[in-house]
Amino acid sequence: MPILLLLLLTGVFGYFIYRRKTTTLTRECRWRQERSQQRWRCSNCGAVQPGTAEPRDCLRGQ
Repeated sequence: MPILLLLLLTGVFGYFIYRRKTTTLTRECRWRQERSQQRWRCSNCGAVQPGTAEPRDCLRGQ
């Protein structure tokens, strides 16, 4: 049982490290899709990114 808990804990930390390295989004990034115009807009800072794929980078200050 302790081995299972250690594996689970290692997996959770591994996931957190993976997510941190693959995205620059923060809690303040709230992307909303505008399908009619085929773009994404951040409701917090107003940044706009064209395309249909969900943004993975924070564009605040650019």
